[in-house]
Amino acid sequence: MTAPLIGTRVGRVDGRFKVTGEATYTADHTAAGMAHGYLVLASVGGGELLSMDTAAAEAAPGVLAVYSPFNPLKLQSIKTTPDLSFVGQFWLPLQDTTIRHYGQIIGLVVAESYEEARYAASLVTATYEERTPKTDLKAGIPRAVAPPIPVNYEEPELNLLADGVGSVEEALAASEVRVAADYSQPVDTPTAIEPHAVLATWEGGVLTLQVGTQSAVGSAMTTAEALGIDVFQVRVVSPVVGGAFGGKMYLFGHPLLTAVAARELNRPIKTVLTQEQVFTVTGHRSGVAQRIELGASREGVLNAVKHDAWSGFSASGVLFESAAHTTSRVLYKSPNIHVGQKIVPLDLPPTTWVRAPGEQPGSFALESAMDELAVELGIDPIELRMRNYADTMPGREVPWSSKHLDECYRIGAERFGWADRAERPGTQADGDWLVGQGMAGTVYPGNLLPTTVAVVTLRPDGGATVSSATADPGTGMLTVLAMVCAQELGIPLDRVTPLLGDSVLPLNFGAFGSMGTASTASAVAQAAFVARAELIRLAVSDERSPFHGLDPETVEYQEGRLSAPGGRQADFGELLTLLESAGVDGTGASAPGAEKLRYAIHSFGAHFCEVRVHRFTRETRVSRWTSVIDAGQIINEVTARGQIVGGVLFGLGQALLEDARPEAGTGRFANANLADYLLPVHADMPDFDVHFLRHPDTSFNQIGARGIGEIGAVGSAAAIANAVYHATGVRVRDLPITVDKLL
Repeated sequence: MTAPLIGTRVGRVDGRFKVTGEATYTADHTAAGMAHGYLVLASVGGGELLSMDTAAAEAAPGVLAVYSPFNPLKLQSIKTTPDLSFVGQFWLPLQDTTIRHYGQIIGLVVAESYEEARYAASLVTATYEERTPKTDLKAGIPRAVAPPIPVNYEEPELNLLADGVGSVEEALAASEVRVAADYSQPVDTPTAIEPHAVLATWEGGVLTLQVGTQSAVGSAMTTAEALGIDVFQVRVVSPVVGGAFGGKMYLFGHPLLTAVAARELNRPIKTVLTQEQVFTVTGHRSGVAQRIELGASREGVLNAVKHDAWSGFSASGVLFESAAHTTSRVLYKSPNIHVGQKIVPLDLPPTTWVRAPGEQPGSFALESAMDELAVELGIDPIELRMRNYADTMPGREVPWSSKHLDECYRIGAERFGWADRAERPGTQADGDWLVGQGMAGTVYPGNLLPTTVAVVTLRPDGGATVSSATADPGTGMLTVLAMVCAQELGIPLDRVTPLLGDSVLPLNFGAFGSMGTASTASAVAQAAFVARAELIRLAVSDERSPFHGLDPETVEYQEGRLSAPGGRQADFGELLTLLESAGVDGTGASAPGAEKLRYAIHSFGAHFCEVRVHRFTRETRVSRWTSVIDAGQIINEVTARGQIVGGVLFGLGQALLEDARPEAGTGRFANANLADYLLPVHADMPDFDVHFLRHPDTSFNQIGARGIGEIGAVGSAAAIANAVYHATGVRVRDLPITVDKLL
């Protein structure tokens, strides 16, 4: 019997391919006769584009064309709701002269070489009727409005009140102990290591886009709509994605312009964004301001939770951080809960998906406030959370599909050594370093993508191919496909070929929202089952088969081999070769169902962190980290651990480093580069201890797995902020925690 693969530690099937440099990323691709595009961007933060002088650029060496709103590449109108469109903004470039933000696309230069295109773009000049942009989130709070789209499919202001309670303010006033505080964080960005790029090639009326994307299918649909062609005339190819974190879920404007230019010039065209262009042409996480008020008994039992959030929202779209609804709405039991969400319209580049949108900033405020309440009451932070443990989802009163957060607290505390923590802040030191420990809970919803299809093909060479149009932005999806297929077929992993990242493969909307593995793995498992059944059907129906004429119920498939009474046996490769068959296909699918009505479905976890703050310089370092995660079945502990570590590093950046505040008056991100926009690097990594609980959630899906791509980022900034308070006695509520805030 073949040992099970799922749940074990398996090296990435594409590991050698990537670390040896064999992987071809978007900007690496070339094509015969390829030209190069370079974007021209607005140099003001708002107003109207009056004119552009492109004569010098058009006369520059190697230039093939210069496009602008005055010489546009025509694009069709698109749907303007994020649920229906994979364009990352509400408008398309070069179709009008309105300037919505600094760094907006106002032109595309195409030349024979990248250097010629970039030089020619520098010769383009523009005149504007300027308008001072609104870029300050906190200054804009008085003019905040209700969001134009649903907040997690609920009302922007939601009140869950006990019988006889008129308002959450009334419940707060009746509480024995109250804490209230304001929390905030600036804009941050996905900042994938691979800049956004595209290569557009037309052949026989069919467009092929090589582009780094989390959704090849979504990108194909969007491109077809914007270009006014049939979706079957577009193929989007993205077998490897050099990081994404939500920032490559949408297509944005440059691939669309490049595609139309390639059609007009009848040349393949490649456009590669500079790192500075990525900051404004693509999207960012909105800045968020929050206020939380907690009311509790002196024993630490919550009586009221009030959580309001104000998120920046770009006039360009598309998303905002729904911080309160995604955290205080679900994490703790309280008879009275108010969550509110407003947006502040700002003249900034598009606000878009960034890892754990809503949950990441919301958890910083909620879990910091819970720590403040624990200090006020003199109760251990874990004990406070257990006294408010939610056995059912607040306001819904349906059971969780699976929840073991209490086990996460207990095991995490044991592994971390929480019991050795000093009782009073600022009392633990190691030489010139103040030492502190903090913790926070984490939560992220379990969701499934719309109909997700996978195909498993049994080949006559004894191998199998598993295909689905999902993406692998570094998450390990290729390995997941291969592992699930190999286990369900009972064959060695090296006999499975996984295919993804191509819109012509079986329908799959991609890898985002922590939905990729849960959706795709279940479809693969079903496809393997169907392939085995189809193999048996072929074996008993073909006259050349040794199983011909048998009742299919008497033929068994096990570990790549068919057997039947009378000693009849054959490997599936041998059988397919004998029958001269090109292969046998099995198709499987997964989709959301009634489970969302019967259960509340979330993943949970607990983060424990130790920090060291220098007594004199106030330099802060995270030295030790423990995460315990309850996310159902873990497919591969190697790639799963990488996801949690990566998410925690997002939280470390949120807590200590990242800050893309725009300049007043222009909206320009002054630090739009990898030297000045600070990110965690290897030297910032603590010693990581990541532990997964093993409770498959088969109420959620066939494979029992929930998503883990984002849960590591949730709560981790709060754990750091709480540890910094424990080390120094200084509570920082405005991220990032910089030296000046600790002096």
